[in-house]
Amino acid sequence: MSNWNDGYVSDIGYTFGYYPELNPLRLRLAFLNQGLVFPEVGVACELGFGQGLSANIHAAASMTNWHGTDFNPSQAGFAQELASIAGAGARLFDQAFAEFVKRSDLPEFDYIGLHGIWSWISDENRQVIVDFVRNRLKVGGVLYVSYNTLPGWAAFAPMRHLMTEHAEVLGSEGRGLVSRINGAMDFAEKLLATNPLFNRANPLVGDRLQKMKEQNRHYLAHEYFNRDWDPMHFATMGKWLDGAKVQYACSANCLDHIDSLHLSDQQQAFLKEIPDPMFRESTRDFMVNQQFRRDYWVKGARRFSTPERTEALRQVRICLSTHRADVSLQVTRGRREATLSEKFYRPLLDLLSDHKPKTVGQIEQALKGEGITLAQIIQPVVLLSGAGHLQVVQDDLVIAKAEKQTERLNVYLLRKAHSSNDIVYLASPVTGGGFNVNRFEQLFLTSLSQGEKTPSEWAKYAWGILAAQGQRLQKEGTAIESVEDNLAELTAQAAIFAQKQLPILKALRIVTFE
Repeated sequence: MSNWNDGYVSDIGYTFGYYPELNPLRLRLAFLNQGLVFPEVGVACELGFGQGLSANIHAAASMTNWHGTDFNPSQAGFAQELASIAGAGARLFDQAFAEFVKRSDLPEFDYIGLHGIWSWISDENRQVIVDFVRNRLKVGGVLYVSYNTLPGWAAFAPMRHLMTEHAEVLGSEGRGLVSRINGAMDFAEKLLATNPLFNRANPLVGDRLQKMKEQNRHYLAHEYFNRDWDPMHFATMGKWLDGAKVQYACSANCLDHIDSLHLSDQQQAFLKEIPDPMFRESTRDFMVNQQFRRDYWVKGARRFSTPERTEALRQVRICLSTHRADVSLQVTRGRREATLSEKFYRPLLDLLSDHKPKTVGQIEQALKGEGITLAQIIQPVVLLSGAGHLQVVQDDLVIAKAEKQTERLNVYLLRKAHSSNDIVYLASPVTGGGFNVNRFEQLFLTSLSQGEKTPSEWAKYAWGILAAQGQRLQKEGTAIESVEDNLAELTAQAAIFAQKQLPILKALRIVTFE
């Protein structure tokens, strides 16, 4: 029997997810917040790109030359189709890592990204990746890698092992993997109902299992049911990447940069007394019970001088990508809640509420009259960026060059929304990345592109598509039956879309038609 999949789930395609952390533009603010020099990314690579949505959005929405591979030929085929449509020159292959890294036509990269790969592959493949990063990442280049982390997974790991054993030992091959996954979860639920000592010692396991039952089965297949599944301590990850000649830079999640959101005063003081930065990071993982890390590593970290960092921060362009009314000043992280200061956040949000790009320097000048300094602007910008409300913006020249590519890709993705809700992202040349646009909103956009101007017209268009496929909307978990009620619900959603989302989509140059 062929073992081309090397133990990785291959009979079920991966979900059509988009992962913004893979956007190289995001590292700019994260690095500057830590005082680190960041590379200008002209050549990038994604290893294990799944369906290729992130790779193609990032290629289409920027002038970065993207490469990548995913061993699954059906996924690579879809990714290559997207690349051909966008015309951005992305070079995407269906090779295993060991085969891909031997290619003689690969350049050196400014940026290499892996999202959702490291924890689900063998040690042999990890070593291949380490060697690839060592040989192909430029000096000053950045590696982005996300992975399942200990101690956060420690309690559930035995239950995951038991469920995979059930799927392999008691599950019938003829039933298919989805049925075996459902069977394994049912078995686990019945086991916990007997109140075993394991459950009493790990009371959160039942909550995790219930969340699993609500998730997409294709996602679960890849997340939990691969042969290789290895959550890893941060220190262990550091030892692996020593061989790649990279060092830890910072979290790719800007919210992690703000300790007060996650840690008590006592915990923050405790961490400050730890002199070694790597050991400090390991200790922090215990404080927050970290279960998934998203990290930047850099080959040859360099620090800005204070004047250089200040000037570089002033040059960063940002825009508000959430409707002003939907940005809450109440932030919850884990079990901690924080209220953001209205003195600093409200003037900033009001200034950005037109969704037009502004440099941090322009914001500084505009808010001087409020008595707000540059230092008092940076933390709100970092926090709002980490929360997904603010986006870093590309140069106008890059936006203009990328606009045709994103338009071609978005037209194709909008057509896909006629038949499914698999893909809920469109590409923005302004941010160099993807933006969430659900299926109904995509149908509204198609109607708008055809000259229909009002929310009621968009709703009728969307309902025509849904009704022809025998589909109904749901409200509060219950299907809406009558045509009139379905149209009313769609019209209400279209009206909100027109008020809140459409102006943002126009500002992000996702919508270029009137």
